[in-house]
Parts: sequence; C-alpha cells; structure tokens
Amino acid sequence: MNRTAHYRGVLNPPHEDTAPRDTGSWDTGSWGTDPYADALRNGRGPLFLRRMDGWLLPLDVERWCAGADAADLSALGRCEGPVLDIGCGPGRLVAALAARGQRALGVDVSEAAVDRTLRLGGSALRRSVFEPLPGEGRWGTALLLDGNIGIGGDPSRLLRRTAELLAPGGLLVAETASQDIDERVRVQLDDGRAPGAGPTPADPFPWARLGTSALLRYARPHGLRSVDQWDAGGRSFVSLRRGRRIRTTSQSPDTRNSAAVISSQFPRNTSGDGPLAPS
Repeated sequence: MNRTAHYRGVLNPPHEDTAPRDTGSWDTGSWGTDPYADALRNGRGPLFLRRMDGWLLPLDVERWCAGADAADLSALGRCEGPVLDIGCGPGRLVAALAARGQRALGVDVSEAAVDRTLRLGGSALRRSVFEPLPGEGRWGTALLLDGNIGIGGDPSRLLRRTAELLAPGGLLVAETASQDIDERVRVQLDDGRAPGAGPTPADPFPWARLGTSALLRYARPHGLRSVDQWDAGGRSFVSLRRGRRIRTTSQSPDTRNSAAVISSQFPRNTSGDGPLAPS
C-alpha cells in the first residue's frame, strides 16, 4: 500500500495555494542548488557547509540517505502523536515512522529531498518551516535532527516557530552539537571540487550550530522545557516539552485560525508549489 495515501488521516492543511508565505530571512534557494540535489539523488557526498573563512563542516549525506540507525531510533522512540520532521531531507526518519505505524509529515525546501521522501513511502511537503504549514498548533512532536537547529541562522526565531507548531504539551526532539557551542554564521554549500570545476556556488545563507546548553537557553523563553538528554552513536540529543498553557503572542490571526482546523487527512499535494527547509 502507498503509505502517502495510507497516512492521509492526520492533519488538514490550511488553504495552501492562497495562504500568505513568510520565509523571513531563510534562504530557500540554497538547498535546491545542484550540489545538495545531486548528493541526495546519488545518495553520497562529499558535501560541506563552507564558512566564509574557508572552514568546512562535512554533511553526512550517506547516513541521511541510508535507513534510520540506532541513534535515530533512540529519538524516534520518544515521539508522541503525529510527528512533523522539520528539514526532512531524503526522508529516512519519516519513512521509519510510517513503517512503525506513526503518522508523520516531512517538510523540506529541496525538491530532491521531497521527491526521495515520497519514493520511500513517506509524506512530505516542499515548504519552509517559516511558511504556513498543515495543523499548526496540533503536532504531537516536532523533529529538528541532523543539524536542523541551524535552519535560518536564528535559533530563537526557529524555536519560537517550532513552539507555535506544537500542540500544548507537545514534544520537540532536537539534535545538538557534541561540543558546547553557540555559533551563528553565513555558509555556502560546497561539494569539495576546486573553484570553477563545479556549478557556480549559491549565495551564502545564515546557519547556526548549538550545543545542548545553548539550545536550552534559547528554548526557555518560548515555553520549551527540557525533559530528557542523551547520547547515542556519538550524537547528542535533547527533548523539550511545550508548556500546556503557553500562548505564543507572535502568531498572526491566519496562523491561529489554521491551527484550529480539526485533523482528518494529510495534504494530497505533497510536493507543493513553493519553497521550504533542509536537512
């Protein structure tokens, strides 16, 4: 059975084609460029985030394109209710949740990422986390794994947005850097080829890296409180719960109205027609 059809019984989308889109400062174009798309289609790197000073952060494309590993499962086993995977990438986590009978939706700005997620039998939308999303305020769990706490380069804004997406009492499961770091930089995608040997690099975009203590510090003002911290497979994770009475004042009337829609089915148009967020 096609799991995209099977898991339609989750959350009604808002009016996707007409809702206003707020991408803010997030560069939705960079993750659709050839180095990232090519790496996902081929299932391998090399692929890096290059800082403006030349420092390279390797991206673990091979792991992203493989099945969920033991460290992933340690995070997925903590998920509650319907799950939103923010920056789902090639979809291994969405597919693993679907295979376990858990309702899950991935969002990603990369068309190649969404296509691969759909081929694995998961549900996915080509959309930025900062745009209107299905079921706002009703998700049981949101995932920010594989470095996705860096999306947009503004951790406070991303965590505020994530809190808006969660139901009261909902859970955020995030992966943090293993070192104690709080870094906000501008980076470019880089496939390791010599200058001029590959496609023209996309413009730099904002990114962030956080250790656990920095994540907890940014999360606290948005009503997200730590309930668990653990290490698995050389990776560090934290789960945070949204307060049951927290009210996010930054929500627009349109966002509040879309959150009130009762869940009954997943979006039928899973590729969308607009941009979205990476892995």
